[in-house]
Amino acid sequence: MLKGTNASPGIALGKVLKIEHSEFEISKLNIENAEMEEKKLQDAVEESRKELIKVQDKAMKDFGEDKAKIFGTYLLVLEDPGFIDSAFEKIREDKVNAEYAISEVRDMFVDMFQAMDDDYMKERVADVKDVSSRIIRHILGIKHIDLSCLEEEVILVAHDLTPSDTAIMDKTKVLGFATNIGGKTSHTAIMAKSLEIPAVVGLKDITDRVKDGDYIAFNGSTGEVFINPDDKTIEAFKQLKAKYTKQKEELQGLIGKETKTVDGRIVELVSNMGSVKDISGILKNDAEGVGLYRTEFLYMEGEEAPSEEAQFEAYKTVLEALNNKPVVIRTLDIGGDKKLPYLKIEEEMNPFLGYRAIRLCLDKKDLFKTQLRALLRASVYGNLKIMFPMISSLQELLSAKAILEEVKVELKQEKLSYSENIEVGMMIEVPSAAIISDILAKYVDFFSIGTNDLIQYTCAVDRMNEKITHLYNQFNPAVLRLIKLVIDNAHKAQKWVGMCGESAGDERMIPILLGMGLDEFSMSPISILPARKLINSLKYEDAKKIADKVLGLETDEDINNYIKSLINK
Repeated sequence: MLKGTNASPGIALGKVLKIEHSEFEISKLNIENAEMEEKKLQDAVEESRKELIKVQDKAMKDFGEDKAKIFGTYLLVLEDPGFIDSAFEKIREDKVNAEYAISEVRDMFVDMFQAMDDDYMKERVADVKDVSSRIIRHILGIKHIDLSCLEEEVILVAHDLTPSDTAIMDKTKVLGFATNIGGKTSHTAIMAKSLEIPAVVGLKDITDRVKDGDYIAFNGSTGEVFINPDDKTIEAFKQLKAKYTKQKEELQGLIGKETKTVDGRIVELVSNMGSVKDISGILKNDAEGVGLYRTEFLYMEGEEAPSEEAQFEAYKTVLEALNNKPVVIRTLDIGGDKKLPYLKIEEEMNPFLGYRAIRLCLDKKDLFKTQLRALLRASVYGNLKIMFPMISSLQELLSAKAILEEVKVELKQEKLSYSENIEVGMMIEVPSAAIISDILAKYVDFFSIGTNDLIQYTCAVDRMNEKITHLYNQFNPAVLRLIKLVIDNAHKAQKWVGMCGESAGDERMIPILLGMGLDEFSMSPISILPARKLINSLKYEDAKKIADKVLGLETDEDINNYIKSLINK
């Protein structure tokens, strides 16, 4: 039995599928037997063709013709005689190894396409890179698992799961996640909750302890993981799973009910989301809207930035599906632990304090304006609210709003319609923003507190560093005082305040936040109904007393013990 961090609730039992991210280095080798290298290349091309046809068929079946088109394009690249024949020619004439030959041809085509004054041809760069990588992997015999095309139900075991892993995986076949690293606010934990997939993270060396096909069982609520358990343990886990399922069924009675305290205070319970695939979970769990749409995952799904049209369709789909419920869409928040293959950002000493989020967007204005155009055009299909991430000063906020106004003028000139009543807000993730929230409140319609980063920046604790996890604490008095300051300053300016960090869905934090006057709680869909059950059982007046008591305590340990004493009453 291993013990990790309980990242997403639920019981998982199933076979292990290990995910290993291995980069390949290509060296130039002088070879004598050109025929052998040509055969390697021919076999790799054929394997790649079979793989792509299989993926294309599955994409067509699961996601429709539009999503399957990209794989058809890849097949065209693979069958382009100019591309493949050039690699064969290089092997024969230069007497080089197959993987080096294909990499050289790839670079030649990439340079050629990028130099063309034709957007269509420039877009083919990503296709050439992807196809080349597939061929090289087959030449080198590197195992590659296509997570979008899983054939059986599995539990994914990895050192960590990247954002692109979770963006492309076939969620219907994934029973759970178990990773070596990570905490409750790591990407893997957040996405697991969003997808309603049980997860345990921070297991240190589970990848060394299991192999493909091993059977594991784990409890996402306690962090306990059993490798190849005996029949008695498996039976116990099956009973736990049945109990957990029954509890979820009982919560269904809260669907359609208001989120209202015993003494009548109404708050909004809304959902965080990462892609249009999350819509079904949001509707199923009766969220009252979307408090955070993380648009960066839309950018992570492909080998190039999504076009204005692709973004417009995604935002329109969400807004229509929510049927005029509020949808807060955050502009691109890339950087830190979230990277894009086509957006080259230099390595930084402190990426979480570096060139990311609104800083990147204000610098790459064309990228930013494309997203804002898509958002504005989609706004006529629902109740859109736009939110800027990682604002640390008034200047940044005003610059972002000025670009939004520029885009509005452009759309008017082009006679493209958009809603005139879009609320514009910002995230409070940086202590400087919290401290000047009285100033910032004059220039926005709302705040949304991102506790994941606010805790990290306030306490100077890297939330991914397991050695100092104990210092990353939502009960830190400094964090709680900043949250209260933000709520009070917003309310003085008659603006509403939400929270979209993981704390908003934590049942230990909900009474404190309720008592502080938080208006909107945004959380993973799976947390909506348990949170409603809790809030509907509380009195607002009692919650205010709890918040006052907590704000008077001196250490996170004191606060934690006080909250535990209330839960155990």
